[in-house]
Amino acid sequence: MLYKTNVKSLLVTAAIVSWVLLLGNVLLMAESARQPGAIKLALPYINNLLIIVFILSVFFFQRFSANNLKGIDFSSYLWNLFSKAAIAAYLSIALYFAYKLSTGYARLQSPLLLHIVYQVNFGLLVYFLAKAFYIWRQLLLYHKNKFLQVAWEWFELLLFSTLILTLLNFNYTNYIFLPLFGLFGCYILFLCTNLKWVAYLSFNKKSRSLVLLGAILVSCYIFTKFFQEFADSEQLVIDYSDVGFLALAMLFVGTYTLAAFLVSLFSLPTSSVFEQKSEDLLNFQRLSQSIQQGQNESQVYNTLFESTIKASDATAAWFEMVRGNNTHVSHLLNINNDQIERIRHLLMAYNIQNIDYINNNLDRNTGFRDLSLPWKSLIILPIKSKKHVFGTLYLLRDIEQGFDRETVNVLRTFTSQTILTIENLRLVAESLQNERYKEELKIATQVQESLIPKTFPTDSWFEIATHAVAAKEVGGDFYDFLQLSESRIAIIIGDVSGKGISAAFHMAQMKGIFHGLMQQDMPPSEFMKQANSALSRCLEKTSFITSSLYIIDYRMQGFMFARAGHCHTLYYNAMMEDVFYFQTDGLGLGIVRDKSYNNHVREMYYDYNPGDVMVIYTDGIVEARNAANDEYGEDRLKYMLTQTYHLEAEDIKCAIINDLEDFTGPDNLYDDQTLLVIKFKPVQPKA
Repeated sequence: MLYKTNVKSLLVTAAIVSWVLLLGNVLLMAESARQPGAIKLALPYINNLLIIVFILSVFFFQRFSANNLKGIDFSSYLWNLFSKAAIAAYLSIALYFAYKLSTGYARLQSPLLLHIVYQVNFGLLVYFLAKAFYIWRQLLLYHKNKFLQVAWEWFELLLFSTLILTLLNFNYTNYIFLPLFGLFGCYILFLCTNLKWVAYLSFNKKSRSLVLLGAILVSCYIFTKFFQEFADSEQLVIDYSDVGFLALAMLFVGTYTLAAFLVSLFSLPTSSVFEQKSEDLLNFQRLSQSIQQGQNESQVYNTLFESTIKASDATAAWFEMVRGNNTHVSHLLNINNDQIERIRHLLMAYNIQNIDYINNNLDRNTGFRDLSLPWKSLIILPIKSKKHVFGTLYLLRDIEQGFDRETVNVLRTFTSQTILTIENLRLVAESLQNERYKEELKIATQVQESLIPKTFPTDSWFEIATHAVAAKEVGGDFYDFLQLSESRIAIIIGDVSGKGISAAFHMAQMKGIFHGLMQQDMPPSEFMKQANSALSRCLEKTSFITSSLYIIDYRMQGFMFARAGHCHTLYYNAMMEDVFYFQTDGLGLGIVRDKSYNNHVREMYYDYNPGDVMVIYTDGIVEARNAANDEYGEDRLKYMLTQTYHLEAEDIKCAIINDLEDFTGPDNLYDDQTLLVIKFKPVQPKA
């Protein structure tokens, strides 16, 4: 720290001294030029050296200072640039106008005063460019990779090397150098495409950033216009427009500012959508973490009510809580009790109670139209499990078709997660009344059973057979599916580190994240990245989750997948008559808890053929041991598939499990075992 302080002080001193010497030398040259018979005291060739020393001092000072800018409040970077550097352009133009007014009022020419104004503006320009250059570097290298880091380092090296042209007094506009400068401009355009930081600005911050970026663009224009006006001027003995370094630095600063302005402007209309998706994901996490945070049912209902209103943009809503045989309204928004009663009576007349109901055009219904209410759309979401009714949520909007399919899916996911959370809360409350260990196992078992789907969808394109058994009362294996569209399905399998109730709760969190994120229909690799980010905030430091996600597209006859440290997928290709494992990279969720995790996950796409078989499993299958402590192993599993691929999926699964039990022997289960067999069938014509 002391070393950096000393270096910065030395750079400030060098900048001030070189600028003062440069000013003195320029004034001597101007005076000599004004009086042809005078003795030539100035040293014109020393100007180039002083210019380079001044530029390097200012730029390296800003390079050290920019390292102090940290965090992701990117609008503060822009304010820092405007308030400390871009405003220099406005001071520059004010100084110039003051000079014009003073000389115009006195009706006299003052070459020395003009040179002083020109030199001051030169100093302000270099300060502005240095500040902007290294603030843009901080933003440009946000979420950088090795290639971008090397590209920037070469850019700096090439840019500073152009100072050699100034030192040797070469004309950078010479036709020899123009092609090189053209290539340099293309290099700058490439660097200016790195604007990842803009995506992290909220709508309000983008609006403020547009104002600041516009002001910075105006600063670039002011400086450019000023020095262009005096280019090759006979009034001046020095011309800074001949310094190629300044021209290229201004090209980079101006281009990057313009690119950031345009990207911010055109992404502004979609900012609210991404903010809403982020808010939905955050609310999913809040619901899934309710138990660990010690919340009660009322707090969960508060979260549900607030989250669904934001997700649907409802103009009115109420929530009816059920306690035993009693029902009462616990939450209200822009609706009174009289209006609620009138709607209730009408719904009872239509026998609409405790069912999922959507009406996107209430005016077409005579009963609703007679109520003369201001709302056009209604959705009813019951909060109930197979055994209990917890309440009913009513959402209203004042426009027709107010609840589209995507919004409805998000709302249903919220209610599903709420049901699971409430059941878990109640199970936890029950566990406190009995012996802790036994009740913990009971709760975790019930939670785990509720997480694992009992049936998979059946289709003429494929068949699925499943097997899952826990080594103890509660295991850490899980699998689930989500129908993304008529022809696409997402299947996930995973293994939570640890056992007991904590593993079951982490499974609940993973299920909520899976259903929440996959509502956006994202690729498997992106799901793993965002799931890792979400889990990093709630998993204990010693916990992690291995997982694989598959998205099967029946219409395209292919699937893509990504694995996060999970077992390799076993596959039989019917066309090549070959059995093999997919060897793909991947790291468990929660192991690396920063942005570098994005480098540890890969995605793969594969076209399947009729008759192909995919075997998905957890490590409890291949790591199962017999009495001699030998592992079942991947080779034996592969051999079993080579012998059974021609069978139905259910028969393949049974053959593998029977062989596994023959290998391990009875009552020799050391780890949870989960097995999914998917067999792709020929296309069946629709009836």
